[in-house]
Amino acid sequence: MADFFQNGIITTLQNVSERSLEDIEQELEKFAKRRNMVLLLPALYSEFETPAMQTILNELKGVKYIYKIILGLDAATKEQYEKVKEIMSVLDIPVDILWNDGPEIQALYKEIAEVGFGSLDIKGKGRNVWTMIGHALSDPNAHAFALHDCDIVNYSREIPAKLFYPIVHPALNFEFNKGYYSRVTNKLHGRATRLFYSPLITALRLTYGDCRYLEYMGSFRYALSGEFSFIRTLARSIRISPTWGLEVSTLSEVFDNTSVRRICQTEIMHSYEHKHQELKSEDKENELDGGIAKMAIDIAQTIFRIMSQQGIIFSNESLKTLRATFFHESRKAIGKFDALAKLNGVTYDRKKEIDVVENFEKALERACEEFSVDPLGVPALSAWTSVRSVFPEISESFINSVKS
Repeated sequence: MADFFQNGIITTLQNVSERSLEDIEQELEKFAKRRNMVLLLPALYSEFETPAMQTILNELKGVKYIYKIILGLDAATKEQYEKVKEIMSVLDIPVDILWNDGPEIQALYKEIAEVGFGSLDIKGKGRNVWTMIGHALSDPNAHAFALHDCDIVNYSREIPAKLFYPIVHPALNFEFNKGYYSRVTNKLHGRATRLFYSPLITALRLTYGDCRYLEYMGSFRYALSGEFSFIRTLARSIRISPTWGLEVSTLSEVFDNTSVRRICQTEIMHSYEHKHQELKSEDKENELDGGIAKMAIDIAQTIFRIMSQQGIIFSNESLKTLRATFFHESRKAIGKFDALAKLNGVTYDRKKEIDVVENFEKALERACEEFSVDPLGVPALSAWTSVRSVFPEISESFINSVKS
């Protein structure tokens, strides 16, 4: 039986039929006459040297409803930027390339900092996404935006179609759509979600009491997925985290800026495969300074920060209780996934899972210690409505930076 179960407080849109992708795309082509859809692609230059990016380009060649693609290019030299322009030219869809390391975008970052919005020196996906949104908003005809990563090995054009559909359908009223999917091959993937995020949300609810925010954050089937979509009014209003906490920060901003009735999550493909993060850093002095461990630290601190802004008090004693509760919940999670793996006959290394959880426990301990010292942490990048209020020429600056 297909899964149509609705749990949590947001709408879940599952695959419950054999409806063809072509049928969905034909509808999107009709919607596109009144609602322009922009695809945002955050990419490192190194991803253009992988088969995944070629697969993405091949799939996008067949798409007719997308109004524009904005590619945010990081870690690229001038020569590499020119090469990417040539590679992207194979698409029939108009493409704007933001060369984030180039002089034009760097000058733009400097201008924004000079009018009071702090340093923009933290490189990474967060800054890239924020920059792409800013540029997308410079086009008054852009209505809806969808974003996905560029390391998806088994990419299908089903991804953008199912990200856009709920937020552009004229009979629906969604402003934000979060993509989800299975993370299973011959074994279970998604360690950060299975063994850190979900047990942490449960531990927070048990330690600090249930609240609407934690109920909302626990409603997502894949809160850490990098695929989501949103309409223009929401894009203008949300702040973006420059840290590994980007995904949970974005969900928190959406929660703060719209009604949960206008938020949904959609099964955008059956199974998803991408490059896997290392559990911990091998090239840094401290193993918690990189890999999924660093991601876990940033995720925890982001959630702590949002909760504290809502009046929740984090004392040293309660943080100790949280860590003890997380220990218990993460061990329960291992038992659940062991059973799931056995039933489905997939590989499950229980000892390795315990090692992962122990590393996450260290990450949570670090997150608690750092949050106690500095509860404000790394500030989020300001909403574009705030930037435009003091820098009204920003749209023209973005347009000129791409033309250069």
